[in-house]
Amino acid sequence: MATKRDYYEVLGVSKSATKDEIKSAFRKLAKKYHPDISKEENAEEKFKEVQEAYSVLSDDNKRRQYDQFGHAGVGGNAGSGFGGFNGAGFGFDASDLGDIFDDLFGGGFGFGGSSRSRGGSRARRGSDVLMQVELTFEEAIYGCEKDFDLDVVTECDKCDGKGGFGEETCSRCHGSGTITSEQRTILGSFMTKTTCPECNGKGKTYKETCSKCRGKGQVKSHKTITVNVPSGIDNGERLRVPGRGHAGENGGASGDLYLEFHIKEHKYYERDALDIYLEVPINMAEAVLGCKKEIPTIYGNVKLTIPGGTDSGDKQRLKGKGIKDSTSRRVGDMYVIFKVVTPKKLARDQKKLFESLAKTPLDDSEIDKFNKFTKKND
Repeated sequence: MATKRDYYEVLGVSKSATKDEIKSAFRKLAKKYHPDISKEENAEEKFKEVQEAYSVLSDDNKRRQYDQFGHAGVGGNAGSGFGGFNGAGFGFDASDLGDIFDDLFGGGFGFGGSSRSRGGSRARRGSDVLMQVELTFEEAIYGCEKDFDLDVVTECDKCDGKGGFGEETCSRCHGSGTITSEQRTILGSFMTKTTCPECNGKGKTYKETCSKCRGKGQVKSHKTITVNVPSGIDNGERLRVPGRGHAGENGGASGDLYLEFHIKEHKYYERDALDIYLEVPINMAEAVLGCKKEIPTIYGNVKLTIPGGTDSGDKQRLKGKGIKDSTSRRVGDMYVIFKVVTPKKLARDQKKLFESLAKTPLDDSEIDKFNKFTKKND
């Protein structure tokens, strides 16, 4: 008699494996070695070996005996018959095999006369809809109420989603929505349930098919919906509108609508999350002497003091003058970046002023440092 392999080795798990890990390994191997689909050599023997290992390791008492005494500890209990597939002979819950067979064959399998159905009569949720939406800079930062046009699948209003008129019990499945057939395998007989092709799992047919939806119970509709876009929405963000997607089937809930936003660029403002950047041009006199200047913010103009000696690229922060996020209630800041503009054309008197200024000693420490560097490398 051949020596039995270690059950942990059979399932490919460690001795410290959890029950979930053992069950997962069993399901994977049972699918792999099922004789009806496996092309591996000795698939039937391997399939039985996997079942035997799982029947022991899935049972806490048997597993303790096996860990202590090995195969002798479980005696003839492991793998002893199949007991009509009610779970008693397996030593584990036979519904595990039912799940596996459903995955393999796509039907419902019953053990000992019971059965499970995956018929088409169950309620199914409708699909979600993703819609690309373009907003102006102002609409995004302030929020807005906006109308959107979309095409979605809705319940047919002529037949109330039934697909027809004059309801009758399906003559083929007698109202169950499924067709039951017997399938014989090496493990015994299984009752398989498949969706009734006559009524598509609904259990009923109609004397007259609806002319509007052609029996589907659903139609494509063009809708206009109004949505409140919250302030602070950013580029690429999505907003979920519950129940505005495609209609469900057999009484299932409608899917959701997702609006994905794309924000147009502003001519002057530049956005980074909740912060706003604005480049402000100033002339050379304003940069040298300093000045007060009206600065446009998204909340209105503010008067800003620009200090003397301002260089291009210098910036000032206006706290709380950025974008308000209505969801998180955070508020960004605004950054004013100065750009000193050099005049391209000068009037004669202006040119004389600059020539006179050039002869006047100035605090040009940075220029002096650079000139010294140039002479040093000459």
